[in-house]
Amino acid sequence: MAGRRMIPLLVLAAAFLAAAAAGAGSNSKSSAVFELIHWERPTWTELARNDRERMAFISSRGRRRAAETGTARAKPSKAAPESEAFAMPLSSGAYTGTGQYFVRFRVGTPAQPFLLVADTGSDLTWVKCLRPAAADEPAFEAGYGYGAPAPGVSSPLPAPSSSSPPPHGRVFRPDDSRTWAPIPCSSETCTASLPFSLAACPTPGSPCAYDYRYKDGSAARGTVGTDSATIALSGTGRGAAAAAASSRRQQRRAKLRGVVLGCTTSYNGDSFVASDGVLSLGYSNLSFASRAAGRFGGRFSYCLVDHLAPRNATSYLTFGPNPALAPAARTACAGTPAAVPGARQTPLLLDHRLRPFYAVTVNGISVDGELLKIPRLVWDIEKGGGTIVDSGTSLTVLASPAYRVVVAALSKKLAGLPRVTMDPFEYCYNWTSPSTGEDLAVPVPDLALHLAGSARLQPPAKSYVIDAAPGVKCIGVQEGEWPGVSVIGNILQQEHLWEFDIKNRRLRFMRSRCTQ
Repeated sequence: MAGRRMIPLLVLAAAFLAAAAAGAGSNSKSSAVFELIHWERPTWTELARNDRERMAFISSRGRRRAAETGTARAKPSKAAPESEAFAMPLSSGAYTGTGQYFVRFRVGTPAQPFLLVADTGSDLTWVKCLRPAAADEPAFEAGYGYGAPAPGVSSPLPAPSSSSPPPHGRVFRPDDSRTWAPIPCSSETCTASLPFSLAACPTPGSPCAYDYRYKDGSAARGTVGTDSATIALSGTGRGAAAAAASSRRQQRRAKLRGVVLGCTTSYNGDSFVASDGVLSLGYSNLSFASRAAGRFGGRFSYCLVDHLAPRNATSYLTFGPNPALAPAARTACAGTPAAVPGARQTPLLLDHRLRPFYAVTVNGISVDGELLKIPRLVWDIEKGGGTIVDSGTSLTVLASPAYRVVVAALSKKLAGLPRVTMDPFEYCYNWTSPSTGEDLAVPVPDLALHLAGSARLQPPAKSYVIDAAPGVKCIGVQEGEWPGVSVIGNILQQEHLWEFDIKNRRLRFMRSRCTQ
């Protein structure tokens, strides 16, 4: 996820909330806002390579999940009042060449600050750690976790090498935290709840250890414990930007206790060079998103600014009520929220075969209002397809049968423009007038994704015919494997507000500048 050439393939397991937040008055409305700041853009070649690596992981995980039995769901936690929510600032990691967004996460007592990748495809919250290895800590041998070699593979990945603290010095020191508590390897949490834990358990009191391997050859290992995370509270009634500014001024703090945290003491691979770890926003029993959303209204939302916006542009990640999506009134039917003007909603599919990813049902894709002839099985999870909404993938990826039809329809509309070659894209065009040197006034065809529930996603043209170089635009969609899932990447998500309502299994979205 985070690294100079990153967008990792998925990080393992676990952020979990046992209790929440003191500090907001019982009558006050508070909102969790994670500020996102976008920085300089990475190269398209790097983004495409990282997306391909992530897609390889998604495919392997889908096959692994399809073979699993059971559909365990997150345990319910004590809910906060409907008006209560919490927030943390987020900043973009695009300056590292990842196209990701970092959350400013504070953990430990006293709190230690970190930048973690905010990823809807992750089910582990972990940070880089600096601590001496315990005498009873198990040895790290064969890889475990979702990225581990399949049974029967005789060539294991190389063991992670010990790594020095990163140059920026952000490294968690659990021995300096009064609230850090290692999880014993004999505990039920380690043996039954953490799928990435090692089987080795030298003594009942030995720390629960993990050795996680990624599809791209990188790896992370360490031990799991619990600690307290510090969050900033702010009001919901004034808009996200005002709420974040107010939070910074007033410094209203609260503690989330019992957060399960991976303490990574050794790692290798470029994926871990730039970030301090990962904040898990995926759907799983142990992810930060599932636990936090379960405590604060059953939902979280984010809004991503234009991916080419200047580095000081901000957007937000919110847990609990989002003022932009809060209706002024409720209908008389079972307290159902009234519709928000401009907002769409579609069922959120929490299918165990795709967990921790969030899936939606695509009914079709149209170009300039004409519904394209795409085989329906491409969108069917039961037939090896399906579609996920993923903040960790930059470019939208369509399974091959859909990709071929979509790019053919778009390129037909752009046939009057001179073609140019530019990796990693298949269709690129010279958009510059030879006489004036200015961009040609050529209309970009309208693209729309038709989702279940009559919801329609109509992204701005710049989200799928993208500026790839000065005077050059490309169809910014990548071809994925078939069978395989399609991915709505974060560039196609830009300038929309997205709310993942886990409690009610709904995905809401609406156009937004994300900077109000």
